[in-house]
Amino acid sequence: MDNIRDAKYLGGIGSILMLLLLAPNVGFILYIVGVVLVAIAVKKIADAVGDSSIFNNMLISIILFIVGGAVGVAVGFSLGLASFAQIFSRVFAGDGLSREFTEPEALQLFWGLFIAVFAALVVVWVFSIVSSIFLRKSYSSISEKLGAGLFSTTGLLYLIGAALAIVLIGFVILFVAVIVQIVAFFTLPEQPSSPQS
Repeated sequence: MDNIRDAKYLGGIGSILMLLLLAPNVGFILYIVGVVLVAIAVKKIADAVGDSSIFNNMLISIILFIVGGAVGVAVGFSLGLASFAQIFSRVFAGDGLSREFTEPEALQLFWGLFIAVFAALVVVWVFSIVSSIFLRKSYSSISEKLGAGLFSTTGLLYLIGAALAIVLIGFVILFVAVIVQIVAFFTLPEQPSSPQS
């Protein structure tokens, strides 16, 4: 099956690019290219096995992740706008002289910024968990259709990693999930396996 063979290499290479997120200057671009290649690979698998829900779940996962980031930024910006405006107006006062903050003012501004950042992170976290649920559905379907158990493991690791990202250990689990995803794609069988009882 050419689609699955193509998916094997596209997904594997895309997953490797996703690992390069922290590379200086180009990491984010490489990550985006990697996600696109993985999505194309999943589309090829979905076409090969005749199950459109595999790609649909992957697409929903990606959209939720993007929307979550945008909503998180919007929430953080809207909640932190008043604090930023106060800092800006004080630092660049109309008379050209900056004025120091009193301790209560500084504390109030700090809490305003803290709440804005915290709320933004919580929104992104919730969207990431929901996104990873759809990713897990997609990968579980691939696992069932092709008998590739590592995809099921990858989906579970993404879900656990997203849930635990709030306590930072989740980022390590997400890193491991991408490594397992690389192996899952490169060891992908080229023929659907017979269902096992």
